[in-house]
Amino acid sequence: MGRLTGKYTLITGGTSGIGLATAQEFIAEGAHVAVTGRNPGTLAQAQRILGDSTWVIATDAGDIQAQKGLAETLASRWPGLDAVFVNAGDVTHGLIEEWDEAKWDRLMQINLKGPFFLLQALLPLLSNPSSVILCGSVSAHIGLPPSSVYAASKAGLLSLARTLSAELLPRGIRVNGLSPGPVSTPALNKLGLSEEAQRTLQSDIASLVPLGRMGTPTELAKAALYLASDESGYTVGTELLVDGGTGNL
Repeated sequence: MGRLTGKYTLITGGTSGIGLATAQEFIAEGAHVAVTGRNPGTLAQAQRILGDSTWVIATDAGDIQAQKGLAETLASRWPGLDAVFVNAGDVTHGLIEEWDEAKWDRLMQINLKGPFFLLQALLPLLSNPSSVILCGSVSAHIGLPPSSVYAASKAGLLSLARTLSAELLPRGIRVNGLSPGPVSTPALNKLGLSEEAQRTLQSDIASLVPLGRMGTPTELAKAALYLASDESGYTVGTELLVDGGTGNL
């Protein structure tokens, strides 16, 4: 019997990288899995990789009405939700003078506003007990240029993990943060930087990891599996750093 046998689980941003690896772990442990994404190509690829039994849903994590629509879609077929991994995110980086209001707003909508209103919409579906995992980042703890806006959004999300854990605990909903360090995923190619700036940043990031290497999506997926399972029943309102020591050493 798997660690998530019979549980209904949602993974946003589940079509590549950490989200896709987490979906594979959840499926292997017996869960019913729904993943979301926005890109038609990665949605189709995820369906092929995860199989027909996985529910692959197209939605925009930064569109508030779409979050409500996602909750309604899930409620139309599933009796409830036992675990939610809020993993969708905008990883755009840039120096302070390179940001405009529209770019700032878009990142915050995806990384902070969208997750808040998604959880609000999912409240009637969340079981007692259930687990909510918010994907933070070690960037919230370190001053890495040019990560200012991204890091601020993740710091806000981790604050939500702490405050909502207290607010939702009487409903049997545990909320925790899961913060990756540098991980080898397709997101590293979506930072919005020039080729030279990207190479420099990746070199800087790699040098920050005391373990001397990047993490893998599977390593983060194993941590998400723990937080989603009953094994973490005594873990509430905390942040699990899976970062090779980057945030602490």
